[in-house]
Amino acid sequence: MSETAPSRFNVLGVGVSSLTLESACQQVLTAKESRHLGYICVCTVHGICEARSDPTFRRILNESFLTTPDGMPLVWLGPRHVERVYGPDLMLAVCDAGRTVGLRHYFYGGADGIAPALAEKMAARFPGLAIAGTYTPPFRDLNPDEFATLQRSVAATRPDIIWVGLSTPKQERFMADRAKSLDAGLLIGVGAAFDFHTGRVRQAPGWIQHSGFEWLFRCCMEPRRLLPRYLKTNPRFLVHITAQLTGLKKYPMD
Repeated sequence: MSETAPSRFNVLGVGVSSLTLESACQQVLTAKESRHLGYICVCTVHGICEARSDPTFRRILNESFLTTPDGMPLVWLGPRHVERVYGPDLMLAVCDAGRTVGLRHYFYGGADGIAPALAEKMAARFPGLAIAGTYTPPFRDLNPDEFATLQRSVAATRPDIIWVGLSTPKQERFMADRAKSLDAGLLIGVGAAFDFHTGRVRQAPGWIQHSGFEWLFRCCMEPRRLLPRYLKTNPRFLVHITAQLTGLKKYPMD
């Protein structure tokens, strides 16, 4: 964790960083010319519920460089100044601001062709953006030869940021396991940002994003994949957070 990292507030045992989008972006810019700073998790109700049932995953979130309040319920539970630090927005903010310091970006994840397409989209949107490379992994853990190929690619291109576009908790586990083995400054897991920014998946309008009902919009877009998740996690979160807020149960950040 960074020595200048912001304070954290406790959501069911997960330490969520007290951030605004601007302050998160400034933290990421410290990765310029730095190596092995760790990884950033963008945290939602889904991630919190995964952490409740998996102590190892909870430790991954708590040992991150930052764990941002990606979901609106987490923003509402934080201090007054906290803002939503949404993965797709963080990517845009860092790509924009990073041009002034020459921040180098690497895109890892997505379905076939998505990472190269994202690199093209970002380069067109932010002229002068320094793109180090891309890598599309298989839909499974990398085998030793594949990871060695990724290591060589990263070592040759020396990115400051590796954007990781997998699903939760897969991307967080990958970052925690591999951050020290890759010659980069920070790994940032942004999940669906790869699909949103390439136009592969429709993104919710801004007013829905800030209403707390983006989960419902996304569920309508991808019901087969997301409905089972939300039917499981949303009620669990409500039960646990009510217990925390009323003092019926303690949730230490272990």
